[in-house]
Amino acid sequence: MTQFILDWIAWGGYFGIFLLMALENVVPPVPSEVIMGLGGMAVARGDMELGARVGAGTAGTVAGNYFWYWLGDTIGYERLRPFVERHGRWLTLNWCDVERVHAFFCKRGQWVVFVFRFLPLGRTIISLPAGMTHMPLWKFLLWTAAGSAIWNSVLAGAGLFFGSRFRELDQFVGPLAVALGVAIVIGYIWRVIRWKPKT
Repeated sequence: MTQFILDWIAWGGYFGIFLLMALENVVPPVPSEVIMGLGGMAVARGDMELGARVGAGTAGTVAGNYFWYWLGDTIGYERLRPFVERHGRWLTLNWCDVERVHAFFCKRGQWVVFVFRFLPLGRTIISLPAGMTHMPLWKFLLWTAAGSAIWNSVLAGAGLFFGSRFRELDQFVGPLAVALGVAIVIGYIWRVIRWKPKT
């Protein structure tokens, strides 16, 4: 994974970083922590500027999240109900759960979008309810960009600080990501088995 990202960054430069971060938020191929961390290595070598590196990564993050916002805005809240009622078991959701999340998001949506930028799980999917509740686009873009810029700066700074040792850290990030993925799948299967419709 490390060599692939480094080769891609060397080939595409800032655009390569933008594209990797956008894809990571649409169909997560590699963790953003690895992309931005390895980009920090490029800064340490003098191949890139830190500010431009963070800017490209943040722009890619916003672009990838806008896809989910657009999808949610297109589907809308009410059009989701027949789907949830039909496939509730596989979603492990009842419609009342969706209503509760919807009400919470309508009240505190902008802070949720911002805070979720710092969470490994949910940082992308949170854009879907933002679109479904028709959060003003400028607010969504503003809070997404703000949270992403801070998080990407931290990750790029870590890559800059650790320098070449980030390759060694990636040996642990890869297996950890796989273990986390397996845990999520097991947790999902457990929820499906235990799920009961609410009356």
